[in-house]
Amino acid sequence: MDDASMVGLMGRVTGTIGPGLVGEVMVRVRGGAEHFLAYAADGANRIERGTVVMVVEYLPPRTVYVTSAYGG
Repeated sequence: MDDASMVGLMGRVTGTIGPGLVGEVMVRVRGGAEHFLAYAADGANRIERGTVVMVVEYLPPRTVYVTSAYGG
């Protein structure tokens, strides 16, 4: 999967993301759902489990930077 095809995908936080924390998100991709290590795109926000997020950057093979999809 290339970088451009990951950006803009939606996912759900499965492990809290925050400053000093490597979180985890599940993203629907390649006809299924996969887990990725995740960081907050701004580096400062805490994003709790269950929050819907959008991928803004992808670092192969399994790391994404995300932001809250609904401004929360």
